[in-house]
Amino acid sequence: PIIIYATYVFKEKVRLSFNDVREKVAQLNAFVQEHISGMRIVQIFNAQDKEYKKFEKLNHEHFVANDKSVLYYSVFFPTVEVILALAISLLVWYGATQVMNNVATVGVFTSFILYLNMAFRPLRMLADKFNTLQMGIIASERVFKLLDTDEKIADNGNLSPKKINGNIEFRHVWFAYNQENYVLKDISFKVEAGKTLAIVGATGSGKSSTINILNRFYEINKGEILIDNVNAKEYKLSALRSYIGTVLQDVFLFSGSVYENISLKNPAITKEQVIEASKLVGAHNFIMELPGNYDYNVMERGATLSVGQRQLIAFIRVLVYDPQILILDEATSSVDTESENLIQNAIQKLVSGRTSIVIAHRLSTVQNADKIMVLDHGEIKEIGTHDELIQKENGYYKKLYDMQFQASEFV
Repeated sequence: PIIIYATYVFKEKVRLSFNDVREKVAQLNAFVQEHISGMRIVQIFNAQDKEYKKFEKLNHEHFVANDKSVLYYSVFFPTVEVILALAISLLVWYGATQVMNNVATVGVFTSFILYLNMAFRPLRMLADKFNTLQMGIIASERVFKLLDTDEKIADNGNLSPKKINGNIEFRHVWFAYNQENYVLKDISFKVEAGKTLAIVGATGSGKSSTINILNRFYEINKGEILIDNVNAKEYKLSALRSYIGTVLQDVFLFSGSVYENISLKNPAITKEQVIEASKLVGAHNFIMELPGNYDYNVMERGATLSVGQRQLIAFIRVLVYDPQILILDEATSSVDTESENLIQNAIQKLVSGRTSIVIAHRLSTVQNADKIMVLDHGEIKEIGTHDELIQKENGYYKKLYDMQFQASEFV
C-alpha cells in the first residue's frame, strides 16, 4: 500500500512536469524556427545579442522543467529502495521471532526474503518504464487534442458540377474574426459571369476578408454568398475551391523545381501544358534562362527568384488549373516597373473570359475593370465604373485617386 501511494503521488507530479517540458520544447522550437527564418531582420537591426538573451531564457526554462522531472525520479527511486529495506528489516525481525519460537523454519524465513526481493524487482522495473510511459501519454494527449479538434468549416454540400458560369453575389454579408468586431458589414454586390470587379480601399478596410470568405476559409456570421444563384455552402468544399484561382501578394513556392511548383505535382498537368501557359503569360523566356529551365530548383519559398518571377509562376499555376473565377490580391504591389508590365499583360490574358475580382492599392491597375467597389472600415461606400466614380466631387474613390495622382506627380 505504501508503494502504491508513493507511485500515485509520483505519477501525478511527473505528469505535470512532463507537460511543462513539452510546452517548453514547443516554445523553444518555435523561437528557433522563427528566428532562423527571420535571420536577416535580426541582423539588419543588429538585434543578435538581445534575441540571444531571449533564447537563453527559454533554454533555461526548458532546463528547469527537465530538472524538475529528474528531481521527482531522484526522490521516487530511493523511496522505493527505503521501503524495500524497511520491509526486509521488518521481515527479519518478525521471521527471526517466529523461528526462535519454532513457529516457522529457517527455510521458510529465507524463502520469504527471496520472495520479497522477487516482488520488488518488477516494481522497480515498472517504475523505470514509467518515464517512457508518461512521456508518451503527454505527447499523445497533444496529438489527440489536435485530432479531436472540430472542423469549423462544415463540408456538408453535395454539388460539384464540372463547370460553373461564374456569377457571384453577396447578399447582406456580415463577417467577424472574433465574433465581436465586424470587419465586413452588410456587404451586397454582384459580379456577372466574365466580368471584372475591382475592390479598392485603405489597409484594413476588409478587401482580403472578402476573398477569404468567398473561398470559405472562414464562415460568415450573417447573409449569403451565391455562386450561380446557389448558396456557396451547397457546393462541396473541394469543388468550390477548384472553381476559384487565387494569386496572392505573397507568393508561396515550395522547395522543388519550377515545373513542380506550377503543377503542384498534379499528374493530370503535363509539361507541355505548363510551357504553353508560360508562353501565354510571358514567363517562358525568363524560365528558359534559368539553369535547368523548368527543372530549376527554386529553393524554399522561392528564395532564388525575384518577387516578379515568383508572381509570374503563380499566374502560370492558376492558368494551368483553369478556374472559372479568378482572384488577384495585390498581385502587382511589390514588383518593379518591368515586371509589372509583364504581370499586367499576364492579368489581361488571365481575366479574359473569367469572372475576376481584383484587389489593388494602385488605382492605375483597376481603371479598366467593369466595376470598382470602394470599401472603408468594412462598408461599401461606392460602386461604379472608373469614369462614374471619378466624377463624384467628394467621393471616396476620387479622393484616393487624387492622392495617388498627386503623389506620383511629386515623385
